[in-house]
Amino acid sequence: METGAAGISGTDEIISDTRRNTMAGLKFDREKILELTDKVVERTMRMDMTWDWPCGVAYYGICKAYEVTGKERYLDLVKARVDEYLELGLPKWTVNTCAMGHCLITLYEATGDERYWEIVMSKVEYLRKDALRFGDSVLQHTVSENNDFPEQAWADTLFMAAFFLLRVGVKQKDQALIDDALNQYYWHIRYLQDPETGLYYHGYNHLTGDYMSGIYWGRANAWAAYTMSQVGIVLPECYLYPKYLDVTGSLNEQLAALKLLQTDHGLWRTILDDPESYEEVSASAGIAAAMAAKGNPLYIKYINRAICGIQDNISRDGRVLNVSGGTAVMKDREGYRNIPRNWIQGWGQGLALAFFAEVLNYENNRNDGVL
Repeated sequence: METGAAGISGTDEIISDTRRNTMAGLKFDREKILELTDKVVERTMRMDMTWDWPCGVAYYGICKAYEVTGKERYLDLVKARVDEYLELGLPKWTVNTCAMGHCLITLYEATGDERYWEIVMSKVEYLRKDALRFGDSVLQHTVSENNDFPEQAWADTLFMAAFFLLRVGVKQKDQALIDDALNQYYWHIRYLQDPETGLYYHGYNHLTGDYMSGIYWGRANAWAAYTMSQVGIVLPECYLYPKYLDVTGSLNEQLAALKLLQTDHGLWRTILDDPESYEEVSASAGIAAAMAAKGNPLYIKYINRAICGIQDNISRDGRVLNVSGGTAVMKDREGYRNIPRNWIQGWGQGLALAFFAEVLNYENNRNDGVL
């Protein structure tokens, strides 16, 4: 397993109390997190990603870093690249390309430029009217213009589409859109969460009524946990929505199970319950970010371990290491074990940034864990 060489070891360095945040037992060096955030942002912007979900997750993470730190340079970098994309022309929409809508929301809020909001709404219209659905109006996961995965629900869709729809619905005060977003959460919970373990399967095939490979994939659990942790933050008076109670109930069960599967390095494996599978950093960042956003003090020790583990997987030049490549619902356990983790990936960069943002903002996220 490659380890970071940022000159900033999460496990070995002794930090003086004057430089370390110790709020409610959460222990981290704020300056270190800010330095790593800078490195990851700068390295991310050197990647030549296209208008698709890897870029969407990466730029979401940069926007979260901007929101928490207030560093205008982060926003300027994303804006310049998005404007370049607009000049070159955009692809046709899929569920996956809707992930780019997240950074467009932030750009519109920060600049007031209607161009960004027009694209946001075109993505919403696609999801409302043209995206393939099945069952009780559940979004089918799509990665191209083709019907690649007929009537399949993937956990990935929660980030790419459901969370996006919720953010837009709240901003527009569009009750129908909020209801659609919560309906996506509700059915993905029903289809993907194992009620016995609390963990999420990667995908569900509605046509065959099974979980295909039946694997508790790490990043699938990160997509679910992270996006569910954001619902109560984004949605005003969330407790008035019955389906929100399913979201928070699902998240509580999932996090209670996930904490038991954290490794000694503060990470989670690409197959969560498989000790022979490798530790995977994007999943670890997403899961730990959900714990931080939840604000339950019982998770502090697991977040602290994750801080060390994720810091140790940032290279000197800002690459997030040990991130698995793009992963379909594989045929079997070996398929997941053999996905390479040698290369920089947009989702690894973005989820690490989202985690660092939650750590920096932890004091504002604390709650009593009742919901």
